[in-house]
Amino acid sequence: MNRVILMGRLTRDPEIRYSQGESATAVARYTLAVDRRFNRNGDENNADFIGCVAFGRQAEFAEKYLHKGIKMLVSGRIQTGSYTNKDGVRVYTTDVVVEDQEFAESKNASSGNEGGYRISGNRSEPASVAEGFMNIPDGIDEELPFN
Repeated sequence: MNRVILMGRLTRDPEIRYSQGESATAVARYTLAVDRRFNRNGDENNADFIGCVAFGRQAEFAEKYLHKGIKMLVSGRIQTGSYTNKDGVRVYTTDVVVEDQEFAESKNASSGNEGGYRISGNRSEPASVAEGFMNIPDGIDEELPFN
C-alpha cells in the first residue's frame, strides 16, 4: 500500500502550469514544511521539505486558495521518477501526488501573518474563544450528552 498523510505549511505560493494539448490539465507544484515529531540534535526548528504535485481539480483548488504559510493536510501517494537534466546528469525525484488536500487551520488563524499563530494583544475576546473553544456556563454540564 502506498499512502502518505502530511500536515505542514507551504514554503511558497504554488507553481501552476497547464499541460499542452486539446484538454489542458492544471498541474500545481508546492513544497510543504513538515515538522518532525522528535529531534535527534535537540534543534527546535527541524523540518522536512516535501514536494507535492496536484493535478486537475486539486491543482485548480491549489491555484485559487493556497498561498505561502498556509497550514495544509495533504494525503496521497509517493511517486518516484528520474530525468536527465540539461547537463546530461541523471536526476532522481520523489514527490507526493496529492489525492486530497484540506485546510488544517481556520482562515482567521492564518490571515495576516503568513500562517502563524500570533494573536494581537488588542483583542477583547477571551483566549479560549480565540483558540476556537468557548467556556461552558456552570450548571449546564448535566445536560451535555458526553459527560
